[in-house]
Amino acid sequence: MASETLIDVIDRYKSDPESVYNTWFVGSADRMKAFRAIKRGVRDTVDSVAAGTFGADFKESPLEVVLTAITEQKQVFQGAAHPFYWKPKLRIPDIYENEPNKRRFAAFLDACLNATREDQVLAEMSRLAAAQIKGLGPAVANIVYFLHPTIVPPSNTAMVNGFNALYSDKKRLGSWDSYLAMREVIVRTNSEVRDLLSNDLGAFAGLLFELGSGRLLISANVDSVLAVERAKAEKVARTRHKEVLSEEADESQHTQIQYLLIKIGRALKYAVYVARNDRHRSYEGHSFAQLTVPELPSMGWPSEIMDTVGLIDVIWFNPDTPEIVCAFEVEKSTSIYSGILRLEDLVRSIPGCTCNVYLVAPDKREKEVMAQFARPAFKRDLADILISFIPFDDLCEHCDALCRFGEDHSVLRKIARTSVASNWDSHIIW
Repeated sequence: MASETLIDVIDRYKSDPESVYNTWFVGSADRMKAFRAIKRGVRDTVDSVAAGTFGADFKESPLEVVLTAITEQKQVFQGAAHPFYWKPKLRIPDIYENEPNKRRFAAFLDACLNATREDQVLAEMSRLAAAQIKGLGPAVANIVYFLHPTIVPPSNTAMVNGFNALYSDKKRLGSWDSYLAMREVIVRTNSEVRDLLSNDLGAFAGLLFELGSGRLLISANVDSVLAVERAKAEKVARTRHKEVLSEEADESQHTQIQYLLIKIGRALKYAVYVARNDRHRSYEGHSFAQLTVPELPSMGWPSEIMDTVGLIDVIWFNPDTPEIVCAFEVEKSTSIYSGILRLEDLVRSIPGCTCNVYLVAPDKREKEVMAQFARPAFKRDLADILISFIPFDDLCEHCDALCRFGEDHSVLRKIARTSVASNWDSHIIW
């Protein structure tokens, strides 16, 4: 395909407000938040294999946490977990019952975590491919993408189909040879158009996804879409539209909850910070930028911690010092796991931290919150951290009363449900 035609396709891809470029790659704060959670989950997976606690199934393993965080990335990764489900009749993927394969897979993940160069990552992928672990194919690229987004593109059925349409090729899903060859072409092409897209290969992968799902038509796929899959393509478009509307509704409620937390914090005379990627938002005419401080105060944190904490949804500060009083993570439909990690990072980054940390989520997610706290890794890591849960409904119902009658942050105890950090092995109480 001529470069001019590819540029035209990219223009249409970027101009479609419902393309994954706009709804996922540049339009989703959850995408950026996922990187930290996935990296931590991969580390937990490696550690659990080393400790002999990984288990013999995908369910309830640390790998499930990783794939859950990935599959939350909207349409693009909906089926990313399927290749890792334990299929007992086929004994695949053979990383659960086969100890050498389990250790080989963990060594691969560990090497990718620690790699700093492209040649290191590619060497590890080639070694894993050469090991020929039954049922374990290039679907692992969806994990490695979140460790090295400028080196490894994700891959799924739609992306392979889109690649074949764009390049008139016949690459096969599940083939290491096909994936590695695709990657070379994707990286080379992306280097030519990255000023239009991104150095992050997720943008180009999203373009392939749209081509492969039939939402974006070019001469190479228009005949097949019109002749064979027109109804399917129309259904995909309708489904995408419903998903976009649902995401907009989720974002609206997320913004509402952030505003209420900003409102309460200001009423209690605290300085309020809102996540840096949300400062442009407003709720019912109330601009977040005008209600909050422009940036986090200097704490001397490493840049990685500053980047993570900068994405925490709302933070209350003592107005006279940089002391953090309360921090809130709002999780409408996104990962409870990643929210806990950001709150833990905050507390661990401040020597002698005594700030109050809260997960704010719909009432129906209470069991999910408790299940995350019951995970072995969190039992250990959060034994000395008290994280409280605030239900959406209670916050909405009592916001004005909290503003009117509250004297300081302790008023939140009226609506917060506090986890009992001690005696984890017996139960958790809210």
